Amino acid sequence: MENLYIVGAGMTKFGRHAARSIKSLTAEAVQAACDDARIGLEKIQAAYFGNVTQGYFENQVCIPGQIALLSMGFSGIPIYNVESACATGSMALHLALKHLRAGDGEIVLAVGAEKLNYPDRAKTLAFFDSGWDVSTAEENYARLCKLGEGVEVPAEFRRDAPYSRFMEVYGAWCRYYMKHFSLTERQLAIVAAKNHEHSQHNPYAQYCKPYTVDEVLASAPVVYPLRTLMCAPTTDGAAAAIVCTEKALTTYGFDKHRAIRVRASVIRSASHREYEDMASHACRLAAMEAYEVAGLGPDDMDLAEVHDASAMGEIVQADNLGFCNIGDGGLLAESGATRIGGRIPINPSGGLECRGHPIGATGLGQVFELVTQLRGEAGKRQVEGARVAIQENGGGLFGVEEGSAHIGILSRD
Repeated sequence: MENLYIVGAGMTKFGRHAARSIKSLTAEAVQAACDDARIGLEKIQAAYFGNVTQGYFENQVCIPGQIALLSMGFSGIPIYNVESACATGSMALHLALKHLRAGDGEIVLAVGAEKLNYPDRAKTLAFFDSGWDVSTAEENYARLCKLGEGVEVPAEFRRDAPYSRFMEVYGAWCRYYMKHFSLTERQLAIVAAKNHEHSQHNPYAQYCKPYTVDEVLASAPVVYPLRTLMCAPTTDGAAAAIVCTEKALTTYGFDKHRAIRVRASVIRSASHREYEDMASHACRLAAMEAYEVAGLGPDDMDLAEVHDASAMGEIVQADNLGFCNIGDGGLLAESGATRIGGRIPINPSGGLECRGHPIGATGLGQVFELVTQLRGEAGKRQVEGARVAIQENGGGLFGVEEGSAHIGILSRD
């Protein structure tokens, strides 16, 4: 198959953008990607637009991509609307690559945009309850929370708090690992402190302040053992990538030295596994498939961006990507291997915990970071000698795992 490349990447600063619209955020990210690729809008032959919440918050249920992209100057091109919960941005990129593989174009845009900060906080939190089968919501909740039984919850965490029920699920996963793999609250804090340290050098991150492990452990409790500084915030923002065929690199005069090759892009949905069957986790199976497609393995990766809506997410995905044995993600973080300068730096951007988590844009925000790193343009957060990188992004829940999982492998070719 012909090689495919990312030739342009752009994103807004992630954060709270109360005065800005989806159209404004989209336009900024897309224009940045075009400027990065050194092409005009007229060269884009198709677009895949990812968004999750605009219909819910603003009633723009139909044609959100057409509204956002045509408003900034696109005209006539096919525009496809994409939704796959937190994996939406990655799905948009995956479909843009398939568009090229199908021979339907040579230059395609993938963009994700989201606004989560609205005055009605309760409505924002209620949205997340749509991330699983709503017809069995109480059954889902009870089954997943049961995983955390058998670990005593300290008194300071025994309180009602205005958080999504998904945080209860993350807490239950933490307690399962505490019970079966001796995960500690301090190991979770090490992950979070490492990401806050990384994010201080990321101008696109929502949070840019470093915190020590002890400061993370002193932050407000959420759901045991998770604390505020271990969890992703609600975020607004947009990110975009322009992909092209190998032929187009020459035809359109793209800078081949800055083009990043897509070695693999794999999508899997959830299975019906039991939680204890961790070797069959959707993200792990997708990662093994991606390694096979790329002809590479975990030891070939120079860095990773993974989905860490809480610090627990990073620990689970370190296991799934094969960077350690299943259950050893906490020990891996404690060893220092996942820091910049370590054996396998994870989330040099700061991850979702610090860069932020604008749902439909998150996957493409990860891609932006990896493209920046592989070009050697990440400044003080640069992973030295980075040539191959992996991205993991999951969306929603089905059964005991992500409903949708994406693994991407990129390289400086």
